[in-house]
Amino acid sequence: MNIAYLRVSTSKQHLENQREEIARFARRKGLSIDRWYNDVISGKIRYRERKLGDILKKLKAGDVLIVTEVSRLSRTLIEIMNIINTCVERKVILHSTKEGYTFGDDLNSKILGFAFGLVAEIERNLISIRTREALAVRQACGMKLGRPFGTCPKSSVLTENRDEVFNMLKTGATWQSIADTYQTSVSTVYRFLKAQQTE
Repeated sequence: MNIAYLRVSTSKQHLENQREEIARFARRKGLSIDRWYNDVISGKIRYRERKLGDILKKLKAGDVLIVTEVSRLSRTLIEIMNIINTCVERKVILHSTKEGYTFGDDLNSKILGFAFGLVAEIERNLISIRTREALAVRQACGMKLGRPFGTCPKSSVLTENRDEVFNMLKTGATWQSIADTYQTSVSTVYRFLKAQQTE
């Protein structure tokens, strides 16, 4: 079975570019994609808590997993290595289309996976350091940081569907089911309902 895994961190990002990239790769390799899996979730969330965890459980020897970049698997070196090792142990072929890497059951794949993951981890750490430094400078200049209160983009979805949300509550829907329906978090649902009570 040939599986494509696509991930973006927020709903403002688009999966279509990844889909097209993988489709082009599959055509070049003469592969047909049997299943497409999409995740709109941060790579900082452990892979076992994302769709990727379920995918890895189902993969068998000879299966193929395709991503556009190794960083789509995770944002941490340790998890990237765990995922690659899981694929190698189960004899699953892992393709990373943009980098042109293929991870199989061989020493070169293991070394390549480690080296790539290490570089990605260093790069993310440098970006994080630069971001913190820039924010510190802005704060020192007296600039207010963060999003203005009440402007969470996820809560606007709930506001736009206010009547439907309250109808769901009346029929016994849980906060979690509302969050799942509107692809938001339970805490956002809580904040939305609290704001409605104060209006």
